[in-house]
Amino acid sequence: MALFLQSAKVPNILLIVSEDNGPELGCYGDRYARTPNLDRLASQGLQFNRAYVPQAGCSQSRASFLTGLYPHQHGQIGLATWNFRLYRKDTANLPRQLKAAGYRTGLIGKLHINPAEAFPFDIHEIPSANFQRKHLADYARHAEAFMRADESPFFLSVNYPDPHDPWLRQVDGLPRNPQTGSEVRAMPYMGIDPPDAREMIADYYNCLSRMDTLVGDLLKALDDCGKARDTLVVYFGDHGADMWRGKRTCYEGGLRIPLLVRWPDQIVPQIREELVSTIDLLPTLLTAAQAHPVEGVPGRAWQPLFKPGHVSWRSHLFAEYHMHAANNFFPQRVVVDQRFKLIENLLPGEVHPDFALTLRKMAGEVRLASPQVSLDYLKVIDEAPPNIREAYQRMRQPPRYELYDLFADPYEFNNLAEDSHHREIFLTLKQTLHAWRVQSDDPLLKSENVARLKAEVHGVPNKKAAKQQAWKYPQYFFPTIAPSHAAPVDPGS
Repeated sequence: MALFLQSAKVPNILLIVSEDNGPELGCYGDRYARTPNLDRLASQGLQFNRAYVPQAGCSQSRASFLTGLYPHQHGQIGLATWNFRLYRKDTANLPRQLKAAGYRTGLIGKLHINPAEAFPFDIHEIPSANFQRKHLADYARHAEAFMRADESPFFLSVNYPDPHDPWLRQVDGLPRNPQTGSEVRAMPYMGIDPPDAREMIADYYNCLSRMDTLVGDLLKALDDCGKARDTLVVYFGDHGADMWRGKRTCYEGGLRIPLLVRWPDQIVPQIREELVSTIDLLPTLLTAAQAHPVEGVPGRAWQPLFKPGHVSWRSHLFAEYHMHAANNFFPQRVVVDQRFKLIENLLPGEVHPDFALTLRKMAGEVRLASPQVSLDYLKVIDEAPPNIREAYQRMRQPPRYELYDLFADPYEFNNLAEDSHHREIFLTLKQTLHAWRVQSDDPLLKSENVARLKAEVHGVPNKKAAKQQAWKYPQYFFPTIAPSHAAPVDPGS
C-alpha cells in the first residue's frame, strides 16, 4: 500500500485487550482515570476517538475482532458459557491466517469463543477468565517467554480480566494507592450519580489502574526483548463498562471503546476522528503482515489513517445486539454516522429483560463495595430529571426506533425519532440501516427468525441447561450453512 511506508520485514503483532471498559482513560480526557502507561502508548501512536465494537458483549465482540465479521455473520450471538458458537469451525480468523503467513501465534488469557479449536493458537496460557485476578504477574512473564522464544514474527494476544466485575479494590498491592468514593463520580452516560454508589465506581477505576500497570509491565517486557521497534501494538477494550446504559446495550456506553495503535516508523502519532470498528482489525493486521486477505469481510484496513491528512473513509458504522445470556434476549440493530445514531429495536414495546437483570446486578455491586449500603436505584431514577427518567424508561421498554444527536446529546438522553425537525435524517438512517441488513444477509430481517430465536432462547432457563443445549438457530438462519451465507472460509481448510 502506497499510503504508508512498506517494509520488507513484517512486524510482530501484540494485541492487548482489556475487559469491560469504555474510553475511561486519561488520554481520552477522563479526569478520574489513572492510566499513565496507556496514556503514554497513546502519545506514541494513533488514538481513535470514535472506535466501536459490533456488539457490547464479551464472546460476541471477541469473535468479531478475530474473524472480522458481525455476530450475525459468524454465529457467536451470545456468550460462549451459554454454548453459543460459530456457525462454522473453519471460519477464517487471525491466528489461522497469520499462522499460514509464517507467524508464531499465542494467546494469554481467555478466548471465550466456541469452538475453541477454530482458533489454532500455538500456545494458550491462563485460559480461564481469571476474574479472581490470580497470579497477575504471569501475564507479562508468559508474554516475555513467548516473545523471546525465537526470531520469527509473532502474533500475541494478551487478554486481561480487569476491569470486569467483581471490581476488586486491590490485588497483589495493585493499585498502589486505591481511589475512594470521594475522588470519583459516575460516568456521565449513566445520567445518575448517587453518592452511595461511588465506592463501587472508585473500585471500577481501581481495576482500570491495575490493568494499566499490567500493560506497563507487558510493554516493558517487549522493550526488554529488544523487539518494540519491530512490533505493531494494538490496544482496545472488548466493549464498554458493565454499568447502567453500558455493556449489553447499544448506547455509547456499551459500544464505544478506547483504541490505540503504535507502530514505530509506520504511524505518525496523532488523534483521529474517523469511524472505526474492531471488525477492521483482521484486514488491518493481515495487510501489515502481508498475509493472504480474507475476501468478503466487511471491515477496512486502517493503514490509510496511519499518516496525518484527509482520507476518504466510511460515512457509517453498524452494530447490533442479540443477547448476552439467553435470559436477556432483545435484538437490536444500529447505524452511526458522523453525528447521529439510529437504534432499531426488533421487539418494540416489549420489556427488555436486561433492565431488571442490570438493576439487580448494580445493587449487588454497590453492596459489595459498601456492605452497609442498600441503594434503591429505582428511587434514584424516579427522582432524576425528566429526560433521565424517560431515558431509563426507554431502556426498560424500548420503542421501535431511537435517534440521537451525538453532538448535542452525547449521552443519548433525548430520543429524536419522532421529532419533525429530524425527519429527514431519521428516514435516511433508517434506509441506510435496512440496506446494510440486506447486504450483510441479516437473518433477523425475517420476522419468523426473530420469533423462532425468541422461543428457542426462552426455552433455556439457566446456564446449566445451556451447557447441554444444541442451539438450532444456525439451521433456520442459514439452512445450507453455505460459506457465502455463514462466513468466509479459509481456502486452505
